[in-house]
Amino acid sequence: MIKEQLKIFLTAVMFYTRIPCPSYVDHSEEYLNKSTRHFPLIGIIVGFISFIVFWTSNLIFNIEISIVFSIAAGILITGAFHEDGLADTFDGFGGGWTKEKILEIMKDSRVGAYGAISLIVLLLLKIFTLSALIYQIQLLFIDNNWIILLIFITYHSISRLTAINVVFISSYSRADEIGKSKPVAKNNTYAEIFIAYFWGLLPFIGLLYFIPLYAIVIVILGFLFYSNKETKSSIQINFDNNNAIINSVFEFYLDNKSEINLVNIGD
Repeated sequence: MIKEQLKIFLTAVMFYTRIPCPSYVDHSEEYLNKSTRHFPLIGIIVGFISFIVFWTSNLIFNIEISIVFSIAAGILITGAFHEDGLADTFDGFGGGWTKEKILEIMKDSRVGAYGAISLIVLLLLKIFTLSALIYQIQLLFIDNNWIILLIFITYHSISRLTAINVVFISSYSRADEIGKSKPVAKNNTYAEIFIAYFWGLLPFIGLLYFIPLYAIVIVILGFLFYSNKETKSSIQINFDNNNAIINSVFEFYLDNKSEINLVNIGD
């Protein structure tokens, strides 16, 4: 039992990151499907590593440069998995007029103008919002390193929880089997949903202790989940790409909303 759970976790690590895994962990559609439960946990790991890079860099450089290093570390750890998906999504919807054409463009490994611009805008938004947020935290809290750590792991974990919600309530968009993430979108059980929510909300609950106004995010998550659930029959996903754009949008939203809340507290 424990060995199987460990293999499921390591499958998630192998699929969602570039962190080396033991040789006995090979590709399995069954374990890949079950590994969705640990997607937010991968976010916690990536967020923790990103924070360590930020903290060590900030001993030498200013906040903005340290954030750039931390974002670069997250991209390196995940192999630009989410950034690649974001670019594919914008290229697909920017250049395609039908479902078939959109999916065809998304599958193209080349990056077009829409994809490149979306990445530039996303990275700039993350740098500026994280910078503003951290400056506010340093003004409001004396012992602020723990709060900044929670910020890093929370926005990585909760954004992945939001993305995986799309998998739980939607059907796969491609009629063929060529999408590498199709096993992720099959036959998710209540175990996957419960464990994903556990890992996704765990650091967020810790953050609520310091900044209760973050509770607004729970309302937004609930609204998105239940509103999408009502229209499940009409929703289809291409997980390789949709995962990335929702992930990135919620990373930005969480940062930006936090900044607004903290400014209000300071006033």
